Amino acid sequence: MSKLTHIDDTGAASMVDVSSKPMTERQATAEGHVIMAPETLALIKSGNAKKGDVLGVARIAGIMAAKKTHELIPLCHPLLLSKISVELEQDELMPGIKVRATVKLSGQTGVEMEALTAVSVACLTIYDMVKAADRTMRIEGIRLTEKRGGKSGHFKIEA
Repeated sequence: MSKLTHIDDTGAASMVDVSSKPMTERQATAEGHVIMAPETLALIKSGNAKKGDVLGVARIAGIMAAKKTHELIPLCHPLLLSKISVELEQDELMPGIKVRATVKLSGQTGVEMEALTAVSVACLTIYDMVKAADRTMRIEGIRLTEKRGGKSGHFKIEA
């Protein structure tokens, strides 16, 4: 097992020094799911949720969250992100919403945490906006699905 990067030689938590790393293009994609009752999904699809446009608000919340990851996760670097996309797909078979976020930059550190944060907050926003209609919703499967760039290279989960 490799050494944990956020632990220094004394065992203390520390921010990784990336100043000597080369600038490279880096991209990460994460996904998650909000499982809900079919009636709740129908409510979202109809656009009649009491709090408004559930998917539109969740998309913006995910984008904003990616930009603020360094404020939420203590040892993350503040990053100049060049792309953040949040896709929300209604799935009647689940039933629920599939959330996917892709984050990109040219920099010295990866954007996995930004993609994961975007998905997490988008899922939480969906939950918040329709929780009055469905207290049985579940947020599941938040995970990194692909990463490109950096020393560790390309990683992809095959579905």
